Amino acid sequence: MPADKLSMDVAIGVTIPSRDARGRAARIGPVLDQILSAHNYPPVIERLLAEALTLTALLGSLLKDPQGQMTLQAQTENGAVDLLVCDYLAGELRGYVRHRPERLADIGPNPSLFALFGKGYLAITFDQPVSDERYQGIVPLEGESLAQAAQSYFAQSEQIPSLVRLASEKRDGKWHAGGILFQHLPEGEEGRERLHTQLDHPDWPHVAILAGSVKPEELTDPELPLDGLIWRLFHEEAEVLTFEPVALKRGCRCDPDYVRSVIARFPEEERAEMVGPDGFITVDCAFCSQSFPIALVDVS
Repeated sequence: MPADKLSMDVAIGVTIPSRDARGRAARIGPVLDQILSAHNYPPVIERLLAEALTLTALLGSLLKDPQGQMTLQAQTENGAVDLLVCDYLAGELRGYVRHRPERLADIGPNPSLFALFGKGYLAITFDQPVSDERYQGIVPLEGESLAQAAQSYFAQSEQIPSLVRLASEKRDGKWHAGGILFQHLPEGEEGRERLHTQLDHPDWPHVAILAGSVKPEELTDPELPLDGLIWRLFHEEAEVLTFEPVALKRGCRCDPDYVRSVIARFPEEERAEMVGPDGFITVDCAFCSQSFPIALVDVS
């Protein structure tokens, strides 16, 4: 893939064989603007969703099942943000945030994760239909940032030493976001059973120090290809392997035919109760902010 194709809206995989480490790097730009343009979020919420979508790209690109889906959800009952949902399917990203505008004014332009959410939880779900496997981990939403919350998730739910860095910024009216994820996996890319992972493996601190040296501006720089970023961090290693990049794009799976098929699953009496004063069943998509008016006669 040409260097310019490795700069934006892409994720790549990395392994460092001699260190028993694997990683992912991702950066999104135009795709991010497409997703955010569907909403009128305040800047603090745009930044949160930008980093959440980057984290989703990092985690989703771990899936080997081409039909696999990864969903990230952060939820609370008492925060300025009460729900954050993002998902990944075959390189397609989507996400939205439900928040309480009246509470945002009290937390400032650069709030901590706790200031945004209060006490909540982080749930990450991997669905792989080809192998009929589904895995979900749920942990308290902890840390000063979403990156720290993700590290806590891997430590508690997966018991895998991990490092996550996320960054986002708005340049000339356009958003750029990037991130890296590195993990210690003994015995290669697949790793061992989680309970046997060595949390104190001597090679992991070395990898974590090098990966942790990344600067926020390097993560978001559209002029720095992701393979160039990996080289900057690990050029002294004997061998660093990168894998076929995954192109990222905006995806929302709502369309009139799909909406009609969902409504058709309800009993006829319930469908009749859904009809509004205008004679249509109106379905709103939180991801893309579109409304779908469906005539009852069109639902079979």
